[in-house]
Amino acid sequence: LRRGERPVPPALPVQYGDYAHWQQRRLAEGAADRGIAHWRERLADLPSLELPTDRPRPHVRTGAGGSLAFELPAELAERLGVLARERGATLFMVLLAGFQSLLTRWTGQYDLAVGSPVAGRDRTELEPLVGFFVNTLVLRTDLSGDPAFGEAVRRVRETALAAFEHQDVPFDRLVEELRPERDLSRNPLFDVLFQLHPDQLDALPLDGIRTTSLDTANGTAKFDLSLALTEHPNGLTGTLSYASDLFDHATMERFAGHYARLLRSAAADPDAPLSRLEVL
Repeated sequence: LRRGERPVPPALPVQYGDYAHWQQRRLAEGAADRGIAHWRERLADLPSLELPTDRPRPHVRTGAGGSLAFELPAELAERLGVLARERGATLFMVLLAGFQSLLTRWTGQYDLAVGSPVAGRDRTELEPLVGFFVNTLVLRTDLSGDPAFGEAVRRVRETALAAFEHQDVPFDRLVEELRPERDLSRNPLFDVLFQLHPDQLDALPLDGIRTTSLDTANGTAKFDLSLALTEHPNGLTGTLSYASDLFDHATMERFAGHYARLLRSAAADPDAPLSRLEVL
């Protein structure tokens, strides 16, 4: 564009309509029935997560929110990566185990459901295609019995692998089939979200043009609490998004500090039970 030339994008092997057709065909062939049977069993008698809030929950969600950014240093990220490899897991699983372990410490609950988005691009020809493919999985983990952190990672790994195997069921279809009790103050099935992003470019390499990325806060929150972590060469960047009707910013600062401290304690001694992991 800068040189006055018309860009010629490469030909795409498929279109979004092909993806929609494949998905409908999978559902028609019974893939959804098998997946729904799995989720029906996995999510039976799912309890609500009762986070300690600074204010009573409003009767209807307003969507008002705030956000908090924090950093996990490269040294800690590397140690967590080593721990993941030693346990046959991924960094995502270790970080999620830490998140759910902290939720257990904050709530006193051991049956925890956390939502997590997946890219949904399970075919290589979909990678260059513009479109919305994301689906959301419900990752329910039982952390009862005060397990060691390494055992918590094993349980999270088991949960995640089973969820990935049945990720074809669209989340809205799952809600429609399971028919959870609806509450205008909550989301269906989960109120806490977790995600890990790979390293992302801070600037687009455009010929003769300098660009920088800008993070903007929109003052909204879809969930009670969501944690997004992004890998980069200097460690991990975390963003906590929270419902400001429920939480003060200072509470989220404390939560982020507890998370970092718990991960450091777990990396140092993964055989320690969750109740003994340091958060202060």
